[in-house]
Amino acid sequence: MKKIFKLVLPAILISALLFPGNVFAEKKTVVVGGKNFTEQLLLPELAGILLEQAGFDVTLKTGVGSVIARKSLENAQFDLYYEYTGTAYTLYYKQKDKKIMTVPEKVYDWVKKADSEEGLVWLDPVKFNNTYTLMMRKAEAKKLGIKTISDLGVYVSKNPDNLIFALDSEFWERPDGFKGIMKTYKFNLPFKQVKKMSVGLTYQALKKGLVNSAMGFATDGRIAAFGFVNLVDDKFFFPVYNPVPVVRKDLLDKYPEIKNILKPIADNLTTEEMQQLNKAVDVDHKQVHDVAMDWLKSKNLIK
Repeated sequence: MKKIFKLVLPAILISALLFPGNVFAEKKTVVVGGKNFTEQLLLPELAGILLEQAGFDVTLKTGVGSVIARKSLENAQFDLYYEYTGTAYTLYYKQKDKKIMTVPEKVYDWVKKADSEEGLVWLDPVKFNNTYTLMMRKAEAKKLGIKTISDLGVYVSKNPDNLIFALDSEFWERPDGFKGIMKTYKFNLPFKQVKKMSVGLTYQALKKGLVNSAMGFATDGRIAAFGFVNLVDDKFFFPVYNPVPVVRKDLLDKYPEIKNILKPIADNLTTEEMQQLNKAVDVDHKQVHDVAMDWLKSKNLIK
């Protein structure tokens, strides 16, 4: 064993002299997480590209529900991911103060402070609001005289067996989801009228006429492309959902530059642009990586 060390040690020393700063330099690694819908594939991709450009070795882990994403961050399986302010406020912290959750600055400050005590840091918020929405085909909504969720509730109460809804399992159960809508808008939809499916399929089911209404996201490009209308949330049920990169504090303490690396996404990505990015993937069938690269190049954010 001693002879082996005598032979190997000089080689290490020679390498250190020939390549100073490389041999013993610590590799900067980061795991970027994401949820299971298009926007949550694009945001991690954008972040990952910028982090790689800054010298990080990035692993993307996407395709999970909100609760699993949160647990993955808490358990250090993710180092960061984009969370929505309204999701943290209502789903993780079980809060429901409308004076807070409907005001972007207030809900952001609330969840940022609460999570700071959990060792999680909220960075700069992206300005667009990807709130949940209930959609219908424009022609059918007009025919039935439904413009708002209140109109929808009245119609369902009078005709409980007429409309079929496409929802995903998470939206059916979560407090800021469909059960909460029924309570706020005072109607009850028979469970047999609910078709549970992944979020991506809700748009297709509505487009093909397999359902009459579907859950969606306000920034989804398919809403305009498929001729849908968002029903007006006239009782302000849905919270504000600004996406924010949430980072484990121990990682940020180690690599504080992450804040500035990701800031250009918050500074540049608008609601209209997010709709177009989502549309490029979901309607135009472009690859997530290519769409992310094109946007970053358009903003001169990558070399």
